[in-house]
Amino acid sequence: MSEILCVEEVSKHFDTGAGRLEVLNDLSFSVDRGETVAIVGESGSGKSTLLSLLAGLDAPSRGTVRVAGCELETMGESELAAFRARELGIVFQQFHLMAGLSALENIALPLELQNASDALERARGALEQVGLADRANHLPSRLSGGECQRVAIARAMVVEPALLLADEPSGSIDVRTGRTVMNLLFDLVQRVEMTLVLVTHSQELAAACDRRLELVSGRLA
Repeated sequence: MSEILCVEEVSKHFDTGAGRLEVLNDLSFSVDRGETVAIVGESGSGKSTLLSLLAGLDAPSRGTVRVAGCELETMGESELAAFRARELGIVFQQFHLMAGLSALENIALPLELQNASDALERARGALEQVGLADRANHLPSRLSGGECQRVAIARAMVVEPALLLADEPSGSIDVRTGRTVMNLLFDLVQRVEMTLVLVTHSQELAAACDRRLELVSGRLA
């Protein structure tokens, strides 16, 4: 297997009125292509901060994050945005769907940003994969929480990213629906041999991954 993600001696701190807050301390790990990895830990352990660094949404205070061989912190803002759109898929806990766009249009959006001529066709295929072909023209307000998360998963995967990142993707829906959504996510990831890094507090979800990394007070246990 070839390496898709490499984190080398990464730390992250924030300067506050009360002084420096160290959130992540000297993290080093790598993830191979096709691997599924869970990042677990108590609230406040730095899980979501780490995911933001992996997505290039924030920069480390020290250290290096490489995705598909590219160092994220060396890129300019526009270059990083283009790289993120091309190589990364992100599934958030709160869906982050565009309220004024239909399910189909939400999924097609990242493809349209890449000027893909077949954006709607590929979006339709992704919608079918998550079992929502009959909801194509529905706005997010007319979808259930579980349906919104399935649309979000389809949107993240439609560009066939090198790395899929998920931040507590079942955290804002009920347990039963969340289990259905996560089964779907793992099935899709396995089917296309995609790499998944999942932040979760759920031991059940972590056990479904190939490997787990535990954060304790900003350090790998």
